[in-house]
Amino acid sequence: AGVTNFSRKVYKAKVVGVDPGKDIAVLKIDAPVIDLFPIDVGTSMGLKVGQSAYAIGNPFGLDHTLTVGVVSGIGREVKSPIGRPITNVIQTDAAINPGNSGGPLLNSGGKLIGMNTSIYSPSGASAGIGFAIPVDSVKFIVETLIRDGKIIRPVLGISYLESKQAKALGIEKGVLVLNVPENSAAYKAGMRGTKRTESGLIDIGDIIIKINDMKINTEADLFAALEAYKPGDVVQVTVNRPDLESSTSKSFRLVPTVLSVQLRASLPLPVSQFLYSPQ
Repeated sequence: AGVTNFSRKVYKAKVVGVDPGKDIAVLKIDAPVIDLFPIDVGTSMGLKVGQSAYAIGNPFGLDHTLTVGVVSGIGREVKSPIGRPITNVIQTDAAINPGNSGGPLLNSGGKLIGMNTSIYSPSGASAGIGFAIPVDSVKFIVETLIRDGKIIRPVLGISYLESKQAKALGIEKGVLVLNVPENSAAYKAGMRGTKRTESGLIDIGDIIIKINDMKINTEADLFAALEAYKPGDVVQVTVNRPDLESSTSKSFRLVPTVLSVQLRASLPLPVSQFLYSPQ
């Protein structure tokens, strides 16, 4: 990787760590102190819709580009490169295009309030809806990556069906469990996955509806609930378990079942998977 400073001098960079779940990476460069000008770090707490916002980046390779707009929304949700929801995201109408990702979003005082991450656009170009990860989230993740080189999150060890697809099966709330690997914590606790029967029908698995006292309606709720814990913690997972009303019946009822699951650590993904190589 390489980093170019304000005078267009390029320094070789080493990847310290990545967090694909939040679309953040930390790079380290060896550069003279005189060439370094740290940005003033602000806070994303108390942001208000309508306040000024300034995005800096290299849209379409045009370096040192500044675009101006306002904070047009707060508390948004976008998906990371690995499909994990990123919550509490800042929305701005400052033009953000391919090449702006990773650049700073500043307030009128020149302080960092977010890191540009993505846009909403049918065409792939700016349509006035851009998103930035709030700086308070960035600070925590960056400090952890510098200290540990990785982000470890607690997981159940399952795969699930996205809520939009689950609704096609008539599941209006909760997270449908697809696969429960035999070596996972969920399998040890007795969680059941979805499978196809010999006759070709779908045998619906457990539907997660609660983690301890937190209700789960979508996969975003599930990720948010797990963020409050660490690997090794034991949580009570309430699932709706389909149960045939009788041995001859084709209809089933949902039976609430509580499982005790000891959370395990997520496996860090290879850094090389998230490095960009110019074509």
